[in-house]
Amino acid sequence: MGTDESDEKGDIPDRSPREWCAEALARLDAGRPESALRAARRAADLDPANEWAHRLISLAHERLGRDADATPPAEQAVRLSRGSWSARLRLAAVLRRAPGRWSEAVAHAEHAHRFAPEEPDPQVMLGDLALLGGDHAGAERSYLAVLDRRPEHAQARVNLGLALLRWQRPRPHHDPAWPLDPRETGRARRALEVWSRQVRLLLAVATLAIAAAALRLDWGRQAEAGGLVVLALVAVITIRQARRVGIWPYVPAMLGRDPWLGTAVVSAAMSVPAFAAWLLLAAVPVLPASFDPVWAGLAGIVVLGWPVLAAVRALADAWRGRPVRALAEFVRAGSERSARRNAGVTLWIVLGRTWSVLVPLLGGALVMEPRAALVAVVAPYPLLRCYRRVRHRGDAWLRVAIWLLVVAAPACAVGGVLGQVWGWRIGLGALGAVAAVFVLRAALAWWRGGPGPWRASLIMCDLPVGGAPSVALDPEVRQAFAYARSIVLSYDDPLGPRVVGAVASVTAAGELRLIAEPAAWAAIESDPRVAVFAADPLQRRFWVEVRGVAQADSDVLRVTPKHVLVGEFPGRHQRR
Repeated sequence: MGTDESDEKGDIPDRSPREWCAEALARLDAGRPESALRAARRAADLDPANEWAHRLISLAHERLGRDADATPPAEQAVRLSRGSWSARLRLAAVLRRAPGRWSEAVAHAEHAHRFAPEEPDPQVMLGDLALLGGDHAGAERSYLAVLDRRPEHAQARVNLGLALLRWQRPRPHHDPAWPLDPRETGRARRALEVWSRQVRLLLAVATLAIAAAALRLDWGRQAEAGGLVVLALVAVITIRQARRVGIWPYVPAMLGRDPWLGTAVVSAAMSVPAFAAWLLLAAVPVLPASFDPVWAGLAGIVVLGWPVLAAVRALADAWRGRPVRALAEFVRAGSERSARRNAGVTLWIVLGRTWSVLVPLLGGALVMEPRAALVAVVAPYPLLRCYRRVRHRGDAWLRVAIWLLVVAAPACAVGGVLGQVWGWRIGLGALGAVAAVFVLRAALAWWRGGPGPWRASLIMCDLPVGGAPSVALDPEVRQAFAYARSIVLSYDDPLGPRVVGAVASVTAAGELRLIAEPAAWAAIESDPRVAVFAADPLQRRFWVEVRGVAQADSDVLRVTPKHVLVGEFPGRHQRR
């Protein structure tokens, strides 16, 4: 009797633990993590020493969003098979999201890469950890090393594009190595963000209202009293939000890790004394004319700080990284969902760069030398080339913005070279329409809660790792090690390959336990990759080679198999 879709009946009594593991992996691939978890648990119940089953339990929990539940089985898999690169990789994937365990995740990923340097996934994991930690150069090196061997690796392609864009993870204020839950720093960041937003908005509105009341309605004293009330409200807001922070020792580091958060907080903090000084100057009965620029400058700090900061951030986001190269990587990644989404966002970034070049160029040409507008014709060329490469047909707003930009450059060139006013009107109107399209597209994305035309919509490609099957030792291989008269351990040391005799046994979980001379231990500590040879005396022409990873454990070496080779010795005619 087989298993049905609901897994409620039809258990096969004689199904082996490895068959249950294969079934669990198939259910994970089919998008059924809850069913896969039940199958993996059956495998672990039948064979508690089966590290593959524990890895699959961890993977199923992770797919279900239960990171806390995914950690213990991953740790158990490493304890059962310390030399398994898949187990180390699975544990690294789980620990990178556990508060205060970031350094452990990096260490396990490095172990996985050391155990299996020929495998791409450990190197990709190291790149992902570097990217999440803000080390874009290190992430780029890791991804390029993978793509040199596996050009078709989609995850490395997508995340390399993010490294080229100098992408920041969703919580840039939080250091993964901190022994804090990200939710704590998230609450602190939210409190600081709300405080800066409320203070800047309140002071800007108050400044405009007080100026209007004093200059237009001649309510000078009432306006000054209202200003003092506003300062009292700022104090109330500050006390209220300060209580919500809770982790003040980490705030300076948070502001340093997230420069835009730090800039917003500093801008809000500067606007308070600027507003107070502006009120003080306004209260002076007779103010010398030389103080008028100071008074106006203080008002400008309070009123214009927010929009100026937003414009600077938009320009900085547009000019950070190498979007053209990143776009090429997203295209090479093929049909990966994250690649398509990131390609669309990157086109908006290239569009923003082109617009930010055309506006000052055409503005300067209009004021100084109209014929210089001819240079603007070549500005949209990189954008058109990128758009043709991607052929991103899903975003109609993007197409409209691109073609408006393409129309704006030649129209202004015609207006500047031929002196046609209509050319300038069409070109500058198209540039304004591009900004309007971007604002509408952003507002629509905000309203629907979908990805917008900004960097925050970029996402990593984070495919599940650590579910690869373990290497099993067949009965004939176990027989060879059980009855072999001599076993040879081969390893590398700084002077070259070495071989020594050893005594071996095979555990029920499929690990080799070796006793070898002490000289081998130091070499294996630096390079744990070994090979173990044995010949079956019951079948004299039969030999076995197990290549794996050796780890010291008390007085024995535990060898986790990676590859098993079985063959026959040549006959007499072959030797001749």
